[in-house]
Amino acid sequence: MSGGMQDRRPSARSAETTGSRLQALVDRTVDKRGLAHAILGLAYRDGSEPLIVAAGEARPGEPMRPDTPFFIASITKRFIATLALQAHERGELALDDPITTLLPRELTDGLHVHKGVDHTAAITVHHLLTHTSGLADYFDKPQRGASLYEQLARGEDRSWSLADVVRWVREDHRPHFPPQDLSAPRQRARYSDTGFQLLIAALEHTTGRSFAELLHDRILEPVGMAHTWLPSRSEPAAEAPEPALIHTGRRPLELPQLIESSNDLISTAADLIRFQAALDRGALFAEPATAQRLTERSNLLRNMPPNRYGVGTWLFRVNRLVAPGRKPLTLLGHAGATGTWLFTCPELDVHLVGAVDQAKGQRIPFGIMLQMLRVVAAT
Repeated sequence: MSGGMQDRRPSARSAETTGSRLQALVDRTVDKRGLAHAILGLAYRDGSEPLIVAAGEARPGEPMRPDTPFFIASITKRFIATLALQAHERGELALDDPITTLLPRELTDGLHVHKGVDHTAAITVHHLLTHTSGLADYFDKPQRGASLYEQLARGEDRSWSLADVVRWVREDHRPHFPPQDLSAPRQRARYSDTGFQLLIAALEHTTGRSFAELLHDRILEPVGMAHTWLPSRSEPAAEAPEPALIHTGRRPLELPQLIESSNDLISTAADLIRFQAALDRGALFAEPATAQRLTERSNLLRNMPPNRYGVGTWLFRVNRLVAPGRKPLTLLGHAGATGTWLFTCPELDVHLVGAVDQAKGQRIPFGIMLQMLRVVAAT
């Protein structure tokens, strides 16, 4: 992931120009999209000081600041994938371990019944990491009632457990396809939050430690992420401002139960850049080459084209017709349903991070990142 890096360290003057352009972009983004707030950050892969800007209100009466924490949503999947690869290195689990050998029967019995055949025993850790298990996403619309996404957009707060997730997937959803043959050149892939909830449980069962403890000891503390925490299960290592609220447009939503139940982190732009940089150089693994497994293969996400997915990693191609300089670009990282993102662009040697904290924010990050890349290319 780190090969071919150019020296793009900005001068003080160019950094000031980039910062001004980035601030203009975040101001424009909030105004034109009718958002409550936005935060944008970028950092060159050479370790230069990140540029982070913000606009709008984090919550009523409180300005969004560059150091304001925010709910990172599915960016957390990058952390889960990192923990899984670390556990694989330590011999705590193997990527080809069936989940039925790692989890209790009450979580796995009858979980994946496709066209009358129970395929649960064929699902491995690797399937879950790559969204190739065929398991339904418990956030998607069930056979009856509203989806969790729809409830989120309406501001309906609710809590759930892993037992609830398993019950919903068994009773209210259907698998999309059987677990894929991972030795084949290509596999079907369909994004599923269910798989990553099961991965958290598998990590806890095999290590005997809680998700919060694993995060702290194996990622947050080594990287120095003092303003990142798992809501209601841990606290930031250093004092942090109140997190920004999720919004619908400019209407704030109070969703503490949903945020806690999701098992997703709260973090800051600066902390996320530290994490992305550590992954980029392989610093979180005993063998730096392990980081290559995050992107060594990828499949088209059938429910999120044109995105492709590796191991806990989205791969998004920026077509040369819209890319700055008319050269195709690659974005490697992850986005979240509330309009959060954390990506690296290898061709421009830059990390991009941001959030708009919108209940219907899934599609927002990619347009903003394209504009951020144009800011970088113009420097």
